[in-house]
Amino acid sequence: MNILDGLLIGLQSAMDPVTLLYCFIGVFLGTLIGVLPGIGALATISLLLPITYHIPPTAAIVMLAGVYYGAQYGGSTASILLNLPGTPSSAVACLDGYPMARQGRAGVALFMTTIASFVGSMLGILMLVLFAPGIAELGLKFGPAEYFAMMLLGLIAASTLASGSPAKGLSMVVLGLLLGTVGTDINSGATRYTYDIPELMDGISLVALAMGVFGISEVISSINQVRESEVKEKISMKTMTPTRADVKRSVMPMLRGTGIGSFFGALPGTGAAIASFMAYAVEKKVSKTPERFGHGAIEGITAPEAANNAASQTSFVPTLSLGIPGDAVMALMLGALIIHGIQPGPLLMTQQPDLFWGLIVSFGIGNIMLMVLNLPLIGVWVAILRIPYRVLFPAILVFISLGTYSVHNNEFDIYMVAIVGAVGYALTILRFEAAPLLLGFVLGPLMEENLRRALLLSRGDMMTFLDRPISAGFLGFCFALVLWSGFSALKRWLLARERKADFSSI
Repeated sequence: MNILDGLLIGLQSAMDPVTLLYCFIGVFLGTLIGVLPGIGALATISLLLPITYHIPPTAAIVMLAGVYYGAQYGGSTASILLNLPGTPSSAVACLDGYPMARQGRAGVALFMTTIASFVGSMLGILMLVLFAPGIAELGLKFGPAEYFAMMLLGLIAASTLASGSPAKGLSMVVLGLLLGTVGTDINSGATRYTYDIPELMDGISLVALAMGVFGISEVISSINQVRESEVKEKISMKTMTPTRADVKRSVMPMLRGTGIGSFFGALPGTGAAIASFMAYAVEKKVSKTPERFGHGAIEGITAPEAANNAASQTSFVPTLSLGIPGDAVMALMLGALIIHGIQPGPLLMTQQPDLFWGLIVSFGIGNIMLMVLNLPLIGVWVAILRIPYRVLFPAILVFISLGTYSVHNNEFDIYMVAIVGAVGYALTILRFEAAPLLLGFVLGPLMEENLRRALLLSRGDMMTFLDRPISAGFLGFCFALVLWSGFSALKRWLLARERKADFSSI
């Protein structure tokens, strides 16, 4: 099947009225939670996971994807108006967006971020269409050894390349892997780490884990961190009209940001946040007037916005074509697919073309919806920012409890969410990132399955992972990443010790 035939199949699937409805619900909710600081796409997708049990698989995945890339659109609104990022990838928009708002150009900043988001997303979809089939075709040559090595590389990259301590990231991955082993072993039928608790025989619920780590802990953290603000700016279509100079200065940064975002989005462990900061750094480097950055430079918001939206689209490349999630949101998307009995990977494109291509076409439709939503409804989003957080957060806790209970109608899951939420908040205080934990939890059972299958085929010979060139290459990258992380940590320790010695001698 060529790309054109696939797109035609996808158009038929995406234009189904039910799919269109859930696409609209997803992008609307995504924009809304992007606007509200302290509530991220992870928490929202976790809340919506129980709902997906009761709707068709294609519509469910389209809705969850709409939440993800819709949040990239809305995240810049709070960054520009309140200097408070709605999403981590929108933090860089504060640097020049808020100064533009203080100069009375908030409308222009909001308009140009919407345009940049649309351009980045549509070009990112083009990259997804062009590269996903080739990657899937390559994936057909993979065996259990290659899949195990590739998943191992993804976990190590996610833990060592992400922000924060690589050692803490690796420890969270290991914790996620251990949590993934809880329950009944599918090969031997033996129960593992259940401690005679019958509810744990089926393992820890992905919904409960995600809602606890990214829902309850996020609410507790945000109560202490997010400040109440009143938005006084009046935004109208007249104040949103950019000048010719604004448009001229934004064209190339949008294209460069899209290229950077498309590249980093497809890499495991990077994602939209790193892409947006990289795009900002590149624009400041290539600018003839770098001193303008930080004081209201239009390029400082258009390039990062194009980058994070392109990254949110291309991050689906490894998830759909290889079954390897690049970040925590993609891990949740992978979990949602598995919940519906869909196995992502190279065969997804041929076995379920309506779902694969329908999802891709829905990205384009969803981005058009977002364009229509964001431009005229910016005033509505501004009004929503006035909702007191003392009202918002208790409502979220109620929805978390209802959503968790509705999956299995079991009160044990609510206790599990409460425990995981408390642990998640403690990990946040200790500066442990929760995203690697979720990646380890989702990929752990898949890694174990492929490890056992590879050893079964090789009759227990561990050299099978080194005898196969692709597997050996992935393991070589894993070894290099671990060495690089260890060297970086040692270098930081030596520098800190040297500074301490210099300070003591003064």
